[in-house]
Amino acid sequence: MAGSTLRGSLLLVGAGKMGGALLEGWLARGLDPTQVAVRDPAPPPEIAKLLSARKIARDADAKTFSPDAILLAVKPQIAAETLPAIASFAKAGTVVISIMAGRTIASLEAIFPSAAIVRAMPNTPASIGRGITVAVANKRADAAKKTLANNLLAAAGSVEWVDNEALIDAVTAVSGSGPAYVFLLAESLAKAGVAAGLPPALAEKLARETVSGAGELLHRSNLDAAKLRENVTSPGGTTAAALEILTGKEGFEPLLTKAVAAATKRSRDLSK
Repeated sequence: MAGSTLRGSLLLVGAGKMGGALLEGWLARGLDPTQVAVRDPAPPPEIAKLLSARKIARDADAKTFSPDAILLAVKPQIAAETLPAIASFAKAGTVVISIMAGRTIASLEAIFPSAAIVRAMPNTPASIGRGITVAVANKRADAAKKTLANNLLAAAGSVEWVDNEALIDAVTAVSGSGPAYVFLLAESLAKAGVAAGLPPALAEKLARETVSGAGELLHRSNLDAAKLRENVTSPGGTTAAALEILTGKEGFEPLLTKAVAAATKRSRDLSK
């Protein structure tokens, strides 16, 4: 794979929301649909339509199809029954990329013993190309294989690499689950607006546009989040009055710290 165009053969296992988003990103970046195969017994209607329109194979045979990369996007709960049937596709030069929560590199090496393994955690903004993915690789993944994995994952947004697999649990809690926290913020802000007397439709509109606009400002600005917050906050003003509550002992930061800790623990439990 070179430049902005993806090259090579690929097997996608699981074409749900995340797998489908990645597939759309790969095709948009020039991956040849004749070099792609998908294994999913019941993809969402929009992805099934895409597979049909681009003539992407859904019945690939390991005897005739030897992919450069296999991306595992199935739910971790069905991994045990799904992955053994895929094992024969992985050869010594294959890169196996897993975006399954809680599935360790060791558990994947037991199924794909000769493959380079990359464990990655993307998030749902991948569906609009604005995701963030953190990845970690096993010792079989040399620089070329990591580049291949990086190019595939980058179709969904930014990619960061770590050397310590244990960090993936915290990554899952912060960025993997993080979009839900932001959506809850918008939901709660709208409810607070209604409680303050705003019509529900207006409160929802204000909350939605405020959260998305602030996110875009954070994305475009070179300033860190703390400085952007300070820029909105006038001493003794309305924002300061609200932040006095949100930054208190039982406020937003300690609550979010507890929430991330709970999600991190759950991710670790899933890997046992």
